Amino acid sequence: MIIFLTVLILIISVLLGLVVLIQNPKGGGLSGTFGGFGTQVIGAGRTTDVMEKTTWTLAILIGLLCLFSAFFIPRPSATGNQQPSAVEKAIQTMPVTPSAPTSAPAPAPTTPSGNTPGGK
Repeated sequence: MIIFLTVLILIISVLLGLVVLIQNPKGGGLSGTFGGFGTQVIGAGRTTDVMEKTTWTLAILIGLLCLFSAFFIPRPSATGNQQPSAVEKAIQTMPVTPSAPTSAPAPAPTTPSGNTPGGK
């Protein structure tokens, strides 16, 4: 399901880019930013209503699909019944080689009286 939503978001993003590129520029440059404040913030100046509504609809649809897709992202379960990942499976199936036997530690040296050197 997450793959389907991702592909759908990508398709809508491309459509949104095309719709934005099709629209006429607002014009005015930097001077239009201060003089035509209402049209700069609320919507495009010379585009038709259909293009503007399409832009808003696609933008809202992308936002909703992104939020909706968060419900389908797998999360680790608290009970621990989750399937192991590919790395964990590989680690579990690796052969275990026995390590070389270690020798027993050497006994502490003793003096002829049976005491350890430096001991009291």
